Amino acid sequence: MAELTELEEKLAEVYGLAQAAQGATTKVAGLVEDKQITSLLERMHDEAAQTEERCEQVAGELDGKKTAIQEKARETKQEAEKMMQDYLGSDADGLDGLEFLIMAEAGELGHVEIVGAMNEVTGEPKVQELVEWAQPIQQRHFEDTRRAALELAKQEA
Repeated sequence: MAELTELEEKLAEVYGLAQAAQGATTKVAGLVEDKQITSLLERMHDEAAQTEERCEQVAGELDGKKTAIQEKARETKQEAEKMMQDYLGSDADGLDGLEFLIMAEAGELGHVEIVGAMNEVTGEPKVQELVEWAQPIQQRHFEDTRRAALELAKQEA
């Protein structure tokens, strides 16, 4: 398997986190009864799927690196899923789910920003295109999740 550069490893982590986000949003939507929040989570799920597709496209355009990037993405996805299982036990409720998503979305945003910073040095056009597309979405996901958690917290108080 091809050896990955630091940038390619971080791209793979963004890819894996996008995969994990799809499962996380589905899981949390099942814990929440508020229709606006479940609608938000469905949109986030769809955007995570789009991010996964875009990461796969970029990986396919990096000479001989697609398989290695996909493997690293799988590892990252598994790590994120394990964290979710640990955080959201059998007694988790909607607020617990949104609290987890706040952390997860912050992590996704941070990873996209890191890829962007690294790419300022390497100048890979396809990676730059991905970052410019994904970063505002991840910022919105973080803020929307935070707002939803705060609203749900008020409802439960």
